[in-house]
Amino acid sequence: MECKPEFQIDRKKEMMAVHDAMDVLSGKWKIYIISSICHYNKRRFSDILNDVVGISNKMLSKELKELEINKLVERTVLDTHPITVQYELTKHGKTLQTIINNLTAWGIQHRKEIIGDN
Repeated sequence: MECKPEFQIDRKKEMMAVHDAMDVLSGKWKIYIISSICHYNKRRFSDILNDVVGISNKMLSKELKELEINKLVERTVLDTHPITVQYELTKHGKTLQTIINNLTAWGIQHRKEIIGDN
């Protein structure tokens, strides 16, 4: 059975969409950072740093800047002494909530499947 040309064009668009999504979310830390902010709604830099085990200050800063550029995270400088920076998901970033929840549920189930750990 041969694919119809329309199907091939649609499939190419779908694969490009997956490519775009992976390009924005790729890397070791972005999903962890988004998950941390998703769970708490608003997070200070130091809170994210403590939540995402193993990430360095420099890497967290870099990843947050990339997430800002891609309009997933909003950075707010609070008028406190010392100055506090807070991060939250943008409206667009909040559309990832379902994906984060599904990924979490899948990870729990996968762990049970592979090693029987709860």
